[in-house]
Amino acid sequence: MNLWLVFILAVLIGHLLLDLVIARFNLLALAPELPDEFADCYDAQHYAKSQHYTRVRTRFGMLQGIVTTAVTVIFLLAGGFAAVDRLARSFSFASITTGLLFIGCLLVLSFLLSLPFSLYSIFAIEARFGFNRTTPATFLADLGKATLLTILLGGPVLALILWFFENGGDLAWLYCWLGVTCFGFIVQFLAPVLLMPLFNTFTPLPAGALRQAILDYTVSQQFNSGGIYTMDGSRRSRKLNAFFTGFGRFRKIVFFDTLVEKLEQDEIIAVLAHEMGHYKKRHIWIMMAASILQTGLLFFLLALILENPYLFAAFGVEQVSVYASLAFFAFLYAPVSTVLAVLVNWLSRRHEYAADRFAAETTGDPEALVRSLKKLSRENLSNLTPHPLAVALSHSHPPVLQRIAALRKTTASAS
Repeated sequence: MNLWLVFILAVLIGHLLLDLVIARFNLLALAPELPDEFADCYDAQHYAKSQHYTRVRTRFGMLQGIVTTAVTVIFLLAGGFAAVDRLARSFSFASITTGLLFIGCLLVLSFLLSLPFSLYSIFAIEARFGFNRTTPATFLADLGKATLLTILLGGPVLALILWFFENGGDLAWLYCWLGVTCFGFIVQFLAPVLLMPLFNTFTPLPAGALRQAILDYTVSQQFNSGGIYTMDGSRRSRKLNAFFTGFGRFRKIVFFDTLVEKLEQDEIIAVLAHEMGHYKKRHIWIMMAASILQTGLLFFLLALILENPYLFAAFGVEQVSVYASLAFFAFLYAPVSTVLAVLVNWLSRRHEYAADRFAAETTGDPEALVRSLKKLSRENLSNLTPHPLAVALSHSHPPVLQRIAALRKTTASAS
């Protein structure tokens, strides 16, 4: 048997088994008793609902992983990639156009496989637990816009990558890295102005006590913002969130309307201070640098296996091509991606603790952030007791109980 095929199957099955083990550990780690820290904002019924939500979502994720992996393995062994390649070549287009058609067909097949799970997740599970507000019309509109953006933005980038690898010689991977990095920066600037408003409505926060309190805090931190906005997150979900977006004069402070509705003024300021902590501590730039380095590594490794005939034999594809190499490389890169994700998530968790400390110190009210974390957890039905292995491997945020304990320690050391 082709050793490349053995490795690819091992990666697919191994990744599934790892996900299933983590999910199982998470289920076993669900504590039946409400943690004492949350006794002031949870009752037994609400805590039981949050645990039931975790169980339902976890088991659904396990099922989706099993089905997706099984279909992928069957598609691979049955010659599905070869069939798609023959279809793409049957039009006798130039190599880049053929490559776009090949990868586009694979993306459509992947979308069709995931669509039933997305529909059930939104309109069954999220609706069952009172989160979903997405209508079928909104879902279809979002789908159409996302598809159009993928074609208009992703298509040219993919074509450029194919062109570089076909014509760039030994330094093609470097050209791709630089090109994708530049494109990423452009999107970061365009997103708040052109892209995000396609999906949500951003409304300037009206004058009043909350807006004045936010302005007072931003002035105290010498932070210039392009505006303070609420976003109609309630149009799709009842979950709470807040974020910064954009750079320079395009920078926005954005609160979900659900968050403004559920939190008190001092708690909203605490959430804002946490997000500002990420900015002041340069976490955004650090994570962007990490992402850029990962992209460079990806293209470098891709260049090493480009047009490898043994890899093509593993997928049953007869004619070697640059475009198919990109698709096949995704399977080989999965273990590297998993390891890098562990490291990036570890760094992200450290950033969350640092942003919490910044918020506690600059507002002078750590308890406001504690209360906001509790309310966010309650309203979003968060899992309060994830398994340590799940946290280490896949969580970008520390468990809320650990964040609160760290805040308490910060308060104690300051007093």
